[in-house]
Amino acid sequence: MNYPKIGIRPTIDGREGGVREFLEEQVMAMARSAAELISNNVEYPDGRNVECIIADSTIGGVAEAAACAKKFKNENVGVSLTVTPCWCYGSETIDMDPQIPKAVWGFNGTERPGAVYLAAALAGHNQKGLPAFGIYGKNVQDADDTSIPDDVKEKILRFVNAGLAVSIMKGKSYLSMGAVSMGIAGSIVNEDFFQEYLGMRNEYIDMTEFLRRMELGIYDKEEYERALIWVKTNCKEGVDYNKTPKTREQKDTEWAKVVKMALIARDLMVGNSRLTEMGYQEEGLGHNAILAGFQGQRQWTDFQPNGDFLEAILNSSFDWSGKRAPYLVATENDSLNGVVMLFGYLLTNTAQMFSDIRTYWSPEAIKNACDYNLEGRAGNGLIHLINSGASALDFSGQQSIDREPAVKPFWEITDTEVEDCLSATNWCPAIREYFHGGGFSSEFLTKGGMSITISRINIVKGIGPVLQLAEGYTVDLPDKVNEVLTQRTNPSWPTTWFAPRLTGKGAFKDVYSVMANWGANHCASSYGHIGADFITLASMLRIPVNMHNIDDNKIYRPSAWNMYGMDNEGADYRACANYGALYK
Repeated sequence: MNYPKIGIRPTIDGREGGVREFLEEQVMAMARSAAELISNNVEYPDGRNVECIIADSTIGGVAEAAACAKKFKNENVGVSLTVTPCWCYGSETIDMDPQIPKAVWGFNGTERPGAVYLAAALAGHNQKGLPAFGIYGKNVQDADDTSIPDDVKEKILRFVNAGLAVSIMKGKSYLSMGAVSMGIAGSIVNEDFFQEYLGMRNEYIDMTEFLRRMELGIYDKEEYERALIWVKTNCKEGVDYNKTPKTREQKDTEWAKVVKMALIARDLMVGNSRLTEMGYQEEGLGHNAILAGFQGQRQWTDFQPNGDFLEAILNSSFDWSGKRAPYLVATENDSLNGVVMLFGYLLTNTAQMFSDIRTYWSPEAIKNACDYNLEGRAGNGLIHLINSGASALDFSGQQSIDREPAVKPFWEITDTEVEDCLSATNWCPAIREYFHGGGFSSEFLTKGGMSITISRINIVKGIGPVLQLAEGYTVDLPDKVNEVLTQRTNPSWPTTWFAPRLTGKGAFKDVYSVMANWGANHCASSYGHIGADFITLASMLRIPVNMHNIDDNKIYRPSAWNMYGMDNEGADYRACANYGALYK
């Protein structure tokens, strides 16, 4: 994939005859340092280091700014970082592209006024309606110091990660496989949201396309045979909770179908050159989808095997082909939950988990149900995250970083960790009370001690999209307690016990308030505490944040947001309303 690049713009004082000449090397060194920092710390979703493009020359005026813009366009630059240690001509040297995320790093030194240029450039951006992020170190550096302070590194990398996510999703598609599922509002796909806020297209297929491709053999049959053998070897069946279990022959037929469904869903998203070789040129192209949703319930699942296997295996970081990047698929075609899965994936390059935010369990309720006292991170109560569908097997917690459970980019996962994730997962025959057509649902218990961030986009009439998120931890419960609680819901689905980090106020006053303030029945989970990255990304897309538990000193938005009042949340809403969607 031709991923977008990061453009570095070294700006300079344009006065020749003793000023510009003296600064040339320092300015370019600063640009090279920024490029090295970014390339060494940020990866594309395929694991390659992000590529940086530096302008051919320092930028001292409008002609050189225009030449830089032309080069960036030709080089597929999607994010712009301006750097300088000195005064430059503000509005003559800034990046004027309204759709590219941009930031300005002004060097904190005493010899030349980099901070003065930073302030002038940001004022120019704000006056012209081109929001930009300001980067300025807390401590003064010597003029010949080429190191990047930690506080500056943090802002550069947060900006680049979010900006790259904006740039990668632009021009891609959301593929609706089916339509509205059981009246879930998120599956009523809002095209204006995708087009105007995310720069994405919307594509649609009817679920009968799965039947057509299965019946006509429009899939790679060699891959199918290989996949089926892999599934029989690695995907062990779990407990069948149905009162009248199906026969072995019926279950084998369903396994064959769900494996074909997984192949077909992937091909629908990204295409498959093998189909082209088979004579199916149109099918071989796919829909250029970076994200999809499978309706399933009820028109499909009332008479065909459910989509749980295709969702779970595609969302995971491995399958019969080995370790690979996830294919993001939202359960029940909940496009709004799919979008935050996409955000989390692009910010971390790791698999995501789709869940119902199902139940708040208070300490008192668990005591009554299990005679067990919650303690530690779980001491204030828990939220049960559970859904039959798109929970990546990575969230079983069998991968590790520094001996702690984690979810890693696919290129960092070991073969043993893949085997452990598969061993920790059972595939229970679908509960026919829910899924008349059968199928198989993944079942695992997420290990405790993993830092995660749950998130959700909601669309509100009169406001538009809003983002909410909560950082917290997965929690272990004693086996007997877990068994009692899961039996009261559905033991054939994946379970994650989540303890949000509380702040003692507002929506994070207590765990009950987190549950009560959540805006929908679904959430997406990302590994790590990445709420600050979500907030930066949302500001680039002009999506306000209505609920979070992130410290104020970690919130990083364009400098213009400071002009919209002293209350951060209100300023965010006012700025997003004023600027409007990024692509509108």
